[in-house]
Amino acid sequence: MTHPCNPTVSRDRLCSALDDLLQPAAFRDYGPNGLQVEGKAEVRRLVSGVTASLALIEAAIEAGADAILVHHGLFWRGQDGRVVGWMKRRLERLLAADVSLLAYHLPLDAHPELGNNAQLARQLGITLDDGPTGRFGEQALGCLGQRAWDSMAEMARDVGQVLGRAVTLVAEPDRPVRRIALCSGGAQSYFEAAIAAGADVFITGEISEPQAHYARECGVGYMACGHHATERYGAPAVGEHVARLLGIEHRFIDIPNPA
Repeated sequence: MTHPCNPTVSRDRLCSALDDLLQPAAFRDYGPNGLQVEGKAEVRRLVSGVTASLALIEAAIEAGADAILVHHGLFWRGQDGRVVGWMKRRLERLLAADVSLLAYHLPLDAHPELGNNAQLARQLGITLDDGPTGRFGEQALGCLGQRAWDSMAEMARDVGQVLGRAVTLVAEPDRPVRRIALCSGGAQSYFEAAIAAGADVFITGEISEPQAHYARECGVGYMACGHHATERYGAPAVGEHVARLLGIEHRFIDIPNPA
């Protein structure tokens, strides 16, 4: 937890610091990035988490949060739009406690040092390539890097140990690994771009039916490691960075999710 130099910072200053860091205007996203629910004007403690679930909101309020930073916010393109059921319960808790909710989706995936992809690579000991040649896929969200494993099976065991869960591997188990493509979360559609980029294996969160066939037919490994498991490193990294910059407290709260 960060120990503050100054007791509070304005909510607007926190929003500006996050926008400056993550540059949300550069992305075509599935929902609004930035401040989604306005709370108190001053922030002393920031809590970060993966998803703005009721469990996270309640845990953050219990921890004394003035603002919550998440990767998956409340509002998405194509939603019903009515404040009923689960949406009512989440908003009700935030508004009653006067707690702000800030959400950054693709910008939090993409940050070259603190984002989900960069932090996932760091956890797995993968050295990412620098510059534009180290990116692939739509909006250049996917990352390319290097780490040697003697076999796909060995890599799957190591990745599973780091992430604390079994992974789904579609690959020839004895094939060696050198060049790795990764994109956290639900990035199944990036697999073909990863193949075109020359990857030996693609790491992401989820797998859909077509990807197993592509992996078998193209000889490129596909490793699905869990949506939540691959996206639980960016929010705390960004939250800690911004909290230190502004001199406020920060705490990450992980709400387990099998998905």
